[in-house]
Amino acid sequence: MEVMKAQGLTKTFGGVHAVSNVSFGVETGEHLVILGPNGAGKTTLFNMLNGQVKSTSGHIFFQGEDITNLPAHRRIHLGIGRSFQITSLFNGLKVMDNMLLAVQGTKAERYQIVRPLKRNKQLMNKAGELLDSFDLWDLKDELVSCISYGAQRKLEIALSMASDPKLLLLDEPSSGLTAAESAELCTRVSNLGKDISLICIAHDMDLVFGIATYILLLHYGEVIIEGSPEEIKGSPIVKEIYMGREQKTR
Repeated sequence: MEVMKAQGLTKTFGGVHAVSNVSFGVETGEHLVILGPNGAGKTTLFNMLNGQVKSTSGHIFFQGEDITNLPAHRRIHLGIGRSFQITSLFNGLKVMDNMLLAVQGTKAERYQIVRPLKRNKQLMNKAGELLDSFDLWDLKDELVSCISYGAQRKLEIALSMASDPKLLLLDEPSSGLTAAESAELCTRVSNLGKDISLICIAHDMDLVFGIATYILLLHYGEVIIEGSPEEIKGSPIVKEIYMGREQKTR
């Protein structure tokens, strides 16, 4: 089943085409990785998929529904989770408090601001399960500002799972991580489950080829090549772009 489909997505800022006529589809359980040098349009494309940026033209479908004009919070409730390249955590709160807020935000109880979150056993159980699944339970009472950057990255991905997403959007999840932390993240993402689809922006080639089932290469806002990891790995176009000897593709 096709979880997300993009048709002719284009975004212009004045006379600049940040994204130009991008189309792709993501099947259930598929891991799509978007490659491209800085300025290729990857984050702009992500922001359109997430609903933070409105496309100039084109359409986005999620499970067959046109969500092109839906705001970001509506997309979360449909089943689209997202993590960011720069962590967006509440550094002054404890790890458990961050998780509770994320879980509460996906439930009807999010409007019940009087009742303390920690008295809600359902929320506490869900938050605990997520922290435990990402090996963060022992840090539950630590301030986010006091845990390692690698733990913060894991926490942010755990938060994006609070809505039980059918599709997870990860923006440079290994940014700032050590080689060991990146390898652990690769294993964790690979084991998300067959019912969760993934779209990921990444520069870390070990992560890319460790998790991808399909890859798109963006350059100057356009898809210039796509295919399996094996096809992309052997492509001379990819090698030239990442070695700095760009081909003229327009």
